Amino acid sequence: MKRRDLIRQIEQAGCVFLRPGARHDIYINPRNGLKQPVPRHREIDEALARHIRKYLGIE
Repeated sequence: MKRRDLIRQIEQAGCVFLRPGARHDIYINPRNGLKQPVPRHREIDEALARHIRKYLGIE
C-alpha cells in the first residue's frame, strides 16, 4: 500500500498528525487518545497498514 493512501485513510477517519519522529510520523485519534507511529517508507506492508488502522480504532 502506498504511504499517502494510508495517510489519506487515517486522516479521513478523524486522526490528526501529532508530531514527526526520527523515522516515523506520529498520528493520534482524538476520540480515543491512541497514538500510532507511521513509517516514512513509500510502500507500507498491507499487514502493517491493517495493524495501524486497527490500533487507531479505524476499522
